[in-house]
Amino acid sequence: MDTRGLATAHDVKAAAEVARSAGRVGIDTEFMSEGRYRALLCLAQIVVDDASAPDGTRILVIDTLDRVDPAPIAALLADPAIEVVLHAGRQDVAILRRAWATEINNVFDTQVAAGFAGASAQAGYGNLLGAILGLRVGKTASYTRWDARPLTTEQLSYAAEDVAHLLELADELQRRLGATGRLEWAREECRRLESATDERDPWTAWERLPRVNQLDPRSRAVARELAAWREEVASREDRPVGSVLPDAPLVELAKRQPSTVAELKPIRGLHPSTVRRRGDAILEAIARGRQATPIPREEQRWRSDPGDTPLIVLAEALLRARAIQAGLAYELIASRSELESVVTASRRGDPDPQIRTLSGWREELVGADLRDLLGGRSALSVGPERRLVVDQLGDGARGDSGDRSLR
Repeated sequence: MDTRGLATAHDVKAAAEVARSAGRVGIDTEFMSEGRYRALLCLAQIVVDDASAPDGTRILVIDTLDRVDPAPIAALLADPAIEVVLHAGRQDVAILRRAWATEINNVFDTQVAAGFAGASAQAGYGNLLGAILGLRVGKTASYTRWDARPLTTEQLSYAAEDVAHLLELADELQRRLGATGRLEWAREECRRLESATDERDPWTAWERLPRVNQLDPRSRAVARELAAWREEVASREDRPVGSVLPDAPLVELAKRQPSTVAELKPIRGLHPSTVRRRGDAILEAIARGRQATPIPREEQRWRSDPGDTPLIVLAEALLRARAIQAGLAYELIASRSELESVVTASRRGDPDPQIRTLSGWREELVGADLRDLLGGRSALSVGPERRLVVDQLGDGARGDSGDRSLR
């Protein structure tokens, strides 16, 4: 450990060896995304099981802006035999995969896991420590300049605290989930995080523009060229895309398709300095878009109908009741748009949509119930204990096959 309380190359190598023997490593990051195209990784906090340490764990804070080689830790993250423990780790995974050029396997995310243990699927780390372990932690340095050097003692203490109890939290969640038979479900969900990325495809960026669906096919092709050009410039200059060209004027440019600098000037939201600096490049992108193959408006794979709304609400009631019964956060099971697609497909007699609600552990939990409800083979009612009950129907009428209380 150096005099600033940061890990040295020797510390990193030694901790990686200890973690490999223990079979797991906990990690958190601090980064800065403001004013950049991609977030800048500033710190990586590591915690490993270490029987020789006073409290059984060893914590390292790695200055990722320094020259300390992270390769020993990166190799751990990529090893499927090593469990990687994080909290709300989607962005951490994306940044680490890019910054350290590594894959991240065998993820156990304590926020995701908590959703299978009855907590909110968006529970914060501090709240979980309090609810699960009865611990309180300070958050005094959460919104600071992590890219500034030297780091303060307060920043280093905050960073270390973020992983100090991470492995203990994972242990308790795994114990609870093992007891309820939900551990493998949680692990399945955590594996979805392993492919998280913050890399963007310049040629699909236009699809996220506001009101882009209102553009005609030729204008959509121009919007695609402008958005791809904007992504390339922002990436090269490492700045937010909106500082190169904001969304609203980009869409307006695609609609009007000016061909001279003079025609750029009346566009609302297009700053004069942008016209001076980037006007020619903007016009070139517009010209390429006009020459490109027009992009027709795509019909939605499914289109909801106002008459579907009661069924969507009914399906949501069923899934919420099942979530309560299973002790899961409802947000893990389905979104409103997913239920809309299921109901629409059922109404039209189409095959099941390819959505998460009808695959994996979710299929096991609610798939059959949802199909029976939308297929008219079951109904919901209020039971004697004022709980939702699923009644199985036969030949179009309530049968004698029993009911299942959703408690």
